[in-house]
Amino acid sequence: MLFMKKNFKILVVVLLMAATSCSFTTKKFDDPNKDKLLIDLITYVLNEGHYDAREINDEFSEGVYDKYLGGLDGSKRFFYASDVEEFNEYRDKIDDQIKEKEIGFFDLTYNRLQKRSEEARKIYKEILEKPFDFSETEDINTDFSEAEYVSSKKELKERWRKQLKFSTLITYHDKVEDEEMKKEEDPDYEMKSKEALEKDAREVTLSSLDEYYDFTDDLDRKDYFSVYLNAIVESFDPHTLYLAPQDKDRFDIAMSGKLEGIGARLQKKSDNITITEVISGGPAWRSEELSEGDEILKVQQEDEEDPVSIVGMRLEDAVDLIKGPKDSKVTLTVRKKLMGNIEEITLTRDIVEIEETYAKTAMVEQEGKNFGIINLPKFYFNMEDYEERNAASDIKKDIIRLKEKNMDGLVLDLRNNGGGSLKTVVDIAGLFIEEGPIVQVKSNGQRKDVLSDEDPSVLWDGPLVILVNELSASASEILAAAMQDYKRAIIIGSKQTYGKGTVQNVIDLNRWLRSNEFGDVGALKLTTQKFYRVNGGSTQLEGVKSDVVVPDRYSFVDIGEKDQDNPLPWDKIDPAKYEVWDGYVDFEKTIANSKDRMNANEQLKRIEQHAKWIKDQSENSAHSLNFEEYAATAERNQEMAKSFDSINDYKTNLTFTSLPYEEKMFENDTILKEKRDRWHKNLSRDVYVEEAIHVLSDMRKNNIREDKLAKVRD
Repeated sequence: MLFMKKNFKILVVVLLMAATSCSFTTKKFDDPNKDKLLIDLITYVLNEGHYDAREINDEFSEGVYDKYLGGLDGSKRFFYASDVEEFNEYRDKIDDQIKEKEIGFFDLTYNRLQKRSEEARKIYKEILEKPFDFSETEDINTDFSEAEYVSSKKELKERWRKQLKFSTLITYHDKVEDEEMKKEEDPDYEMKSKEALEKDAREVTLSSLDEYYDFTDDLDRKDYFSVYLNAIVESFDPHTLYLAPQDKDRFDIAMSGKLEGIGARLQKKSDNITITEVISGGPAWRSEELSEGDEILKVQQEDEEDPVSIVGMRLEDAVDLIKGPKDSKVTLTVRKKLMGNIEEITLTRDIVEIEETYAKTAMVEQEGKNFGIINLPKFYFNMEDYEERNAASDIKKDIIRLKEKNMDGLVLDLRNNGGGSLKTVVDIAGLFIEEGPIVQVKSNGQRKDVLSDEDPSVLWDGPLVILVNELSASASEILAAAMQDYKRAIIIGSKQTYGKGTVQNVIDLNRWLRSNEFGDVGALKLTTQKFYRVNGGSTQLEGVKSDVVVPDRYSFVDIGEKDQDNPLPWDKIDPAKYEVWDGYVDFEKTIANSKDRMNANEQLKRIEQHAKWIKDQSENSAHSLNFEEYAATAERNQEMAKSFDSINDYKTNLTFTSLPYEEKMFENDTILKEKRDRWHKNLSRDVYVEEAIHVLSDMRKNNIREDKLAKVRD
């Protein structure tokens, strides 16, 4: 979330004025029904405060309908076609329900889901009483978005049968491989029969579903109503979100900084629990076995015989299973994102710092020249006291330290940086340019604000390269765009960055209520502003296009803003007044030379092949339910995955070292040393960093900066 203190204060004042002036208006939020009150309150705040509030009409209604129904029954194994036909009467009437503060559609779907869910409980138990025949030739398509709703109980049972058979087949295949491995290790080992293994696998599936129902039985009506509310608010844009009280509480706990667990951030995507980040220094990070994008299928505690499936489980419930006390062990069954294979990974839980936020710096030498690299994971700052510590001041200190080591060029690594404080962006940009505009910000119906660096001094006027990828977002895009527009830096990375050009603030909904008998009603994360480059273009959807495009593992994966539902559109405003940096000779030639090197780089060609294979795997939703065919496919995928192992064997001729002040810290902080050693090892195998150093070597500083040299440059 991009924090904008000045504009946030303005917004809060406006909202508070509106809230406290209810006695002077006809707008009151005093409906005795909590659900209706929330509908009224949230839609009012959306209409008054959202940057680009949508008209709540029939088209809006249809979008909410599709999103909500997909959230209730994405695998289409509960509702019948007749149910959906009944629901369809509301398809273009949800807007009317909202305006009239009616919840008839929600009540209908909620009650019907409870009924169908209870019916399904009997179905899966009946199916799992009998053995599956894995010798039969049949398939399943797991792309449920293309499936039709069933028209009879017979069809529903058949859908459940195939889904249960597929789940059991995966477990059965793993158990067969385990038995064969035990036999290889011990020729005297007596292998279990296929019938016994099938029964064991079926019991695991049954146990997993029983656990799933145990959790869903604990869900309250309000949990489902939150799904409905978010189907409404997310129709405004993908970053607007209703936070129920319990969600806001968990968010606050997470912000405390520490937890006991494995050190990974999780997100629920459809029915799958996916790792979105491996936290540096935590057990998952130290093991080097888990990666972003991996899906966790099952969780097994050290004192339990069988794992529990978390497929379809509530995210918070899955998290509760995965986290645990320090020094306890947990075994995760994981489907690897990059390889597509399924692995069991055992981790010892530990106390984990929720995130390693701060910038880190290394020195690198190549052919007699000294370079620096600064990795910035987030544009951080202390909300209570900006001057206490922030990303800009930390980077400034390290640039001074690098200059003391006679630095010839600097790499600023913004890969995977999701954003943060706007002020730090302006302050960091000011380290590299003379005074001038950095970003333009616009609120709905208001004049734009131009945020500028007002300090004419330049801390670093030498060669500068910025690394980005598809996950560089928000504040990262502002800095990269500003440096690109000024021609101050060369941008190396993905075809484009994430494409998030919007600003969100969290609004406490309770402040709108003069009296509240319902207790805490939650909060709304609301998109309130858009930001623009100094050249007038928005980064929304389009992101920042790299000067030198290089393939990576995300190249063919749909993860950007443009791939989300209901993103705000791209647009442009008038450019700000700024002067292009006149500090380089042969700027364009340097970019051209880099492109030539990248086009001839065999490592990058291999990375691109791997990325295409990953894309192909992700699009394959057809799976055989025949054991021999399934096993053959699994073996082929494992062999193909192994063929890309050489990517990780790549080594550069670069050596990385820490700054002297950190070297002294290592004497008493072995964990920090371990983290830096790991980082340096990864940097030494990083083809993108290698190219960044090449570019820095090619960039020639214009020390004269006369008009004739500027013309030569052009």
